[in-house]
Amino acid sequence: MSKVKIITDSSVQLTEEEIKENDISIVPLTIEIDGHTYTDGVDISRKKFVEEMDASKELPKTSQPSIGAFMEVIDNVPDDYTDILSLNMTKSISGTINAARQIKEMTDRNYEAVDTEFTDRAMAFQVLKAAKIAKAGKSVDEIKTAINNIRDHTYLYMGITSIENVLRGGRLNRFAGTLSTLLNLNLVLTMQNNSLDIAKRGRGRKTIEKYMKNVMEEIKGLKNIKSIGISYVDKLDYVNELKAQLQEIVPDVPLLIRVTSPVIATHAGTGAFAIEFYTE
Repeated sequence: MSKVKIITDSSVQLTEEEIKENDISIVPLTIEIDGHTYTDGVDISRKKFVEEMDASKELPKTSQPSIGAFMEVIDNVPDDYTDILSLNMTKSISGTINAARQIKEMTDRNYEAVDTEFTDRAMAFQVLKAAKIAKAGKSVDEIKTAINNIRDHTYLYMGITSIENVLRGGRLNRFAGTLSTLLNLNLVLTMQNNSLDIAKRGRGRKTIEKYMKNVMEEIKGLKNIKSIGISYVDKLDYVNELKAQLQEIVPDVPLLIRVTSPVIATHAGTGAFAIEFYTE
């Protein structure tokens, strides 16, 4: 019988209980703020990072995990595991998957790295499924089939209220010329097929609020929603409005609301949030 160890990177949105209960190992990213380097989740919390980012003179710099960070996690995986499966954030945001794939040439373990094509809670849906069925003795191929199905039925909508970070971070370079000329621009971004795209743009917060009404109607019309996450950078007022709407529309669906990871906060900027969910 297979015994597969699941590892992932720290952009994932998991609770401490989920990590412990499902025996998931986390490879941390690093963040630099005004010359000070921090290890995500080790020497800086998510809330503390947002405070530091708001006070920083320059946009923080995020770095993919080093080869050494991956190897440290892998070296600590007990020998009785037959395989190690690394589930990583989308290449549209970070080069983490490239570092993860290099490990295959550096270890004697049966190791494979997968691009989940998502991040945050949308990525966690795959990680949790993988860990749960790995505990049941499923093989790597069976796990990959299961998480591919989740990936294909996952939705992510992100509201951006300040475009400075997303432009300076280079994640929407192909739109930079157009966007940089517009004041008070708000965006709704979607993530699908390993691509971060603009679904809606317009002046003021009402652009996002109007689009999110459509998202709520979409959720209302979907069957078999298994889980929903709302991740945010720093502002809870509108997030709490969305929470109330979701609890009315789908009261029985698990809902997790948490501060997002430093890598997402850096690129999304203050006021940003995301709604993420998947169906079966």
